[in-house]
Formats: sequence, C-alpha cells, structure tokens
Amino acid sequence: MKQHIYPLRTKKLKGSIILPYFQGINGDRMVVPFIFWALFPLVLLTGCGGNDQKPEAQQGPPPKVKVAYPLRREVSEWDEFTGRIEAVDSVEVRARVSGYLEKINFVAGQKVKKGDLLFLIDPKPFQAQLNLTQAELERTQTKRELAKNDLARAEGLLKAKAISGEEYDSRNKGYREAVAAVRAAEASVYAARLNLQYCEILAPIDGRVGRELITQGNLVNGGGEATLLTTIVSTDPLYVYVDADERSILRYKRQHGPSLEGVEAQLEVADEEGFPHHGRIDYIAPSADPETGTVKLRGVFANADELLSPGFFARMRIRASEPYNALLLPDRALATDQAQRFVWVLNQEDKAEYRRITPGAHVGNLRVIKEGLTGQDRVVIEGLQKIRPGVKVSPEQITVGGEQ
Repeated sequence: MKQHIYPLRTKKLKGSIILPYFQGINGDRMVVPFIFWALFPLVLLTGCGGNDQKPEAQQGPPPKVKVAYPLRREVSEWDEFTGRIEAVDSVEVRARVSGYLEKINFVAGQKVKKGDLLFLIDPKPFQAQLNLTQAELERTQTKRELAKNDLARAEGLLKAKAISGEEYDSRNKGYREAVAAVRAAEASVYAARLNLQYCEILAPIDGRVGRELITQGNLVNGGGEATLLTTIVSTDPLYVYVDADERSILRYKRQHGPSLEGVEAQLEVADEEGFPHHGRIDYIAPSADPETGTVKLRGVFANADELLSPGFFARMRIRASEPYNALLLPDRALATDQAQRFVWVLNQEDKAEYRRITPGAHVGNLRVIKEGLTGQDRVVIEGLQKIRPGVKVSPEQITVGGEQ
C-alpha cells in the first residue's frame, strides 16, 4: 500500500481565528480535531524529553510554631451565673395623712439618713384637731372627777342607809362611764398627735433618695390610696440574685452543707473582668422552681464606693471545688475533632503528634486539662493551622501565662 503524506495547511477565518487542516491528494481538506491541538504540545514535550527527568522541587523550611509546657498550678473551680443586683432595703415613701404639700426638703438623688425630713404637709388643720381633742380630754377628766366624788359620797350614805342600793349603783356606773370617756378622749388626742407628726414625712432608712414624684402645693392623699411621693434604696451592702441549676446546688450542699451560708462568692459587672468584688452567699431558696428546675441563690456584697447600683445585670461566681493541683493551657491551644478535643504535641524529633485530652474548667484565660497530658509534654500553642501529623516543625519555646 502506497502511503500518502498530507501537508499541513491553515486557513484564516473571519477575525483572527486560524483553522489548521491537511490537504489530501485529491484536493479534499481534512480539519484537524481541536483536542489534537490541545494535546499536541504535551506529545512534543514527552517525545523530545527522552529519559531525562527534572529533579523534584526542594521542600520549603519547616513551619514555625510556638510551644510550651503545661502550667502546673493550684486552682479552684468556680461556677458562673448571670443575675441581677438588688437593694437590701427599698422603700416607697407615701403620705400617711391627706393635705397640701407645703415643703420638699431634699435634692433628688442625694444620700439621706434615717429620720431626715423629706416632705412637709401643711400641719395647721392637724394642729387644730389636736387642740380640739385635748380640750375634750380636759372636759372628760373633769366629769370623771365629779363622778368619783359622787361615788365616794354615795358609799358613805349607803353605809348610813341614807340612800337606796339602786342610787348607789347608778352613781357607780356614772363614774365608770366617766372613766371610759377619759380613755376615749386620750385615744383621740393620741391619734391627733400622730396625724400632726405624720405631716413631717421622714426617711425610714439610710440610702439614696429618688426624685420627687409630686411638686409642692399639690394635694396628697393618705390612707388606703396614699400618694407615692418618692423612693429610697439602700446602697451598701447590696444583694445579687442568681438561678443555679439542680446539679450545681447538689454539689454545693454536699461540699458546704445545706444552708450554703458563708460560701465565698465573687462578682463582676458589664465593664469588668476578673470578678473584683468579693462577698458571700447568705440565702438559698427552700425549694426549686418547678418550671425551670433552678434554685435561687443570693449573695451579699459590700458597696462602699457605690459603684454598683440596684437593677444592674452582673455575673456572680461561686467556688465549686476545694483547691487542687492542675495542668493548665491557653484555650487557643485546644482544637476540636468532631466532639473530641485534642492538642498537638511535639516528640523528640520536633514532629507533631495528635493527642486527645479531656478539658476541665476555665481558670482566667486558661483551661484545666484533666486527662491526656503530662507536665513534660511540649504542646503547640500557636500555629496549629500549619501542622499535619508527622510533619516536622520549627518550635519556639514560650511560657504559659507569659506568652502574650
């Protein structure tokens, strides 16, 4: 069979596209498939290269990481709860008698002492009522003295049989009635004197007073619909109420006893860290809330500088364990593999090894490691994303707690 060689030619189409083809001996054009031209450079490189192989690319330097030995320290575990600050004492100051408000004797927000004058209701009507009752008391006292003298004379006449027994009984009952009238008048005087005293509305507790809720000159009501005038809250100490879960309460009771009274507690507010306020537990609710399964605890904290205010949200933590020796690592050294926590540990050849661990409680910015490590393990603290199992690394030694 005679072989034919077809010269390669090209044809320029519209635009800048060049289409390669072969010219047959009979003038037919055979277009070369596109896939051939896509693979053609590879064929040339393979054919021309022979058996010469390019050397493999050199590996880069080992990745740099920071490693540290776990910190060994005596720690105590704490449970943290979110709660709200409340005043130990809080009073709504209301009028006890009706009348026109004559004077307001405080500045809104100031600190007051128990017994300080806050408001004055016009006392003149109550002074007049007191004068009237005192006059009535004097009248009844006079009638009592007269009845007493009549009874004394009746006793002598009865012995002399100068009056009947009925007359004596009448004078005796008249005297007893006069005595009762004096007692009633004395009670009226006492009530009138109280009403006059109630015109001066005094601070019932030490604390910080709120704003006046009614202005001078208004009529205020006493009795069942007493007018609210202002409020006073104590500021030092303060209570913090939190809701603790059932498991925590059981652990605390086994550790400290059923009342939890005196158990150490610490507090921080929104802009604080490290729980700088120290106090104690002084109350535990006698029963759990059936809807939430939680038990209310109350801590008491000093507030001499009045930094804390009733109504603030706060975080309170309670000591949950006795002090014990533990291994600690920064939380960023821990990685997660599905539900399992692990760390990277370097062997003697500076190669990374996967190590499962059991983390414990937080202690500041560190985490207790319950299981999986010893104090002699070099743990990767920074650069975890560069590590693969068995990969050699370039470690930089740092100290836990002082690496920042």
